[in-house]
Amino acid sequence: LLGLEEDSKTSFTTLIVGVFVVYVLHTCWVMYGIVYTKPCENPKFENCLKPYLAGKTRLQLSIYTALRPNADGGHTLIHKEEDFDVESKFERIVNVSLPKKTRKNGTLYAMVFVHQAGMSPWQDPRQVHLVTQLTTYMIPKPLEVSLISGEEAPKTTTGGDSAVDRPVSHWRSRLTLNVVSEDFVFDRDFLPSDVHRYLKVFQNGKKMVYLPLLFVDELSNRVKDLMEINSTSIELPLTISYDTISLGKLRFWIHMQDAVYSLQQFGFTEKDADEIKGIFVDTNLYLLALTFFVAAFHLLFDFLAFKNDISFWKQKKSMVGMSSKAVLWRCFSTIVIFMYLFDEQTSLLVLIPAGIGSLIEVWKVKKAFKIQIIWKGVRPTFIFGKSDESERRTEEYDTLAMKYLSYLLYPMCIGGAVYALVFLRYKRFTLSTLMVPFLTGVYAFGFLFMLPQLFVNYKVSSIILSTSSVAHLPWKAFMYKAFNTFIDDIFAFIITMPTSHRLACFRDDVVFLVYLYQRWLYPVDKTRMNEYGLSYDEEEKHKGKAHED
Repeated sequence: LLGLEEDSKTSFTTLIVGVFVVYVLHTCWVMYGIVYTKPCENPKFENCLKPYLAGKTRLQLSIYTALRPNADGGHTLIHKEEDFDVESKFERIVNVSLPKKTRKNGTLYAMVFVHQAGMSPWQDPRQVHLVTQLTTYMIPKPLEVSLISGEEAPKTTTGGDSAVDRPVSHWRSRLTLNVVSEDFVFDRDFLPSDVHRYLKVFQNGKKMVYLPLLFVDELSNRVKDLMEINSTSIELPLTISYDTISLGKLRFWIHMQDAVYSLQQFGFTEKDADEIKGIFVDTNLYLLALTFFVAAFHLLFDFLAFKNDISFWKQKKSMVGMSSKAVLWRCFSTIVIFMYLFDEQTSLLVLIPAGIGSLIEVWKVKKAFKIQIIWKGVRPTFIFGKSDESERRTEEYDTLAMKYLSYLLYPMCIGGAVYALVFLRYKRFTLSTLMVPFLTGVYAFGFLFMLPQLFVNYKVSSIILSTSSVAHLPWKAFMYKAFNTFIDDIFAFIITMPTSHRLACFRDDVVFLVYLYQRWLYPVDKTRMNEYGLSYDEEEKHKGKAHED
């Protein structure tokens, strides 16, 4: 039976890895289909769409503002490039006058035209234009105050008396434009659907010609660039940036932009969407492709670590060689981080895994301390199990390790909490406000609570078990978590995150390396019981009997 159970676990893991490989290959195929567009092989063929830019026509770029996307009610010219060279990148800063309706929590649109030089864009039949919002609605950032002095931090936005509990109009201070400069000839039978809505075609004799592919980069609109609009905001600066873009990158950007829009329709806030935008905008395309594959492996290792960790603790009968205080601390720190994320209204994609992880850590504490819960009506009674001699010896070494560690840990955690309380400012006084000083200690020095397990490994291996081995640890789960730890190191350079969380991504590396050193130093003793209560030799015997049956 044990052999069959082990085979079923192996088969399930193989199935998951197989599904993962299929998923990665499918993703590669989809990405290839996005960045590669089949050109028209015979330019003289009637189905070919030739670029208007190949004719080297003089162009002009004109940008207007309007209160409505269709320009009803008037429009105002804010900038024009009379001799617009598609190949030349530029950046201009213009001051835009805000209409009275916009200052009263209204909206404002930008209408971007690329048209023939010397002609009005409103009369040019061969113009292309796009409309984008220069304003967006968002709840303003509340004032941050010191919990000790009550002093308020200076407000970084344009001010105003708007209530913080309702969205107000914010100014997008950047407008990023792109035009596809390459002379690509489309095949009308293989025209990509994502490009189709940006394509405007006209008949030129027997040839079909498409006008310049104009694109407004919405991903470059970041929360950090937003400025709150109020009744005194007469003029606000607008940075207009232009650069060329390849057809492959254009198609990729269109898909990413649509994905962010879909997430916002599912309830993602502007802040959540901004974190995703940061991955695309602040990262090189090749590094971004690496991020996708790294994220896929992170997901796989997360699942395998979760599976093996649950299996280990489910079958755990004894706490010999295990630091119960490290388990208790991990439970406490996980709950503190979860409650902080919950109060900060973090994205559900982050909050749900953190909540599940907290429940699992609570379950581990119940297993580690052998706690039984007996309900008498609505009142629970907690019964703690008894420890055997080996477990009591492990507890002694665990307590001794914590005693030595406390000399270093407590002053550092208390110092970090006092620093956060005195020098940092907080948005509002809530439950998470009280937790932030402790959270600072958790992020900065939480890895120190992993050290007692190293001390227990050394003592247990050399004294209690009378042999050098660390097989009592959940090594499969450890290895998957170790891989994820090094993957997190890569994410620390890519994803926007607080400095404390960035440092936390690197803090576990050293401890995991020491674990691996102990694994090499204390090889597995095949005659001693592992984490499931069986020795390697016994497992082989059981497997042999199972196959014979």
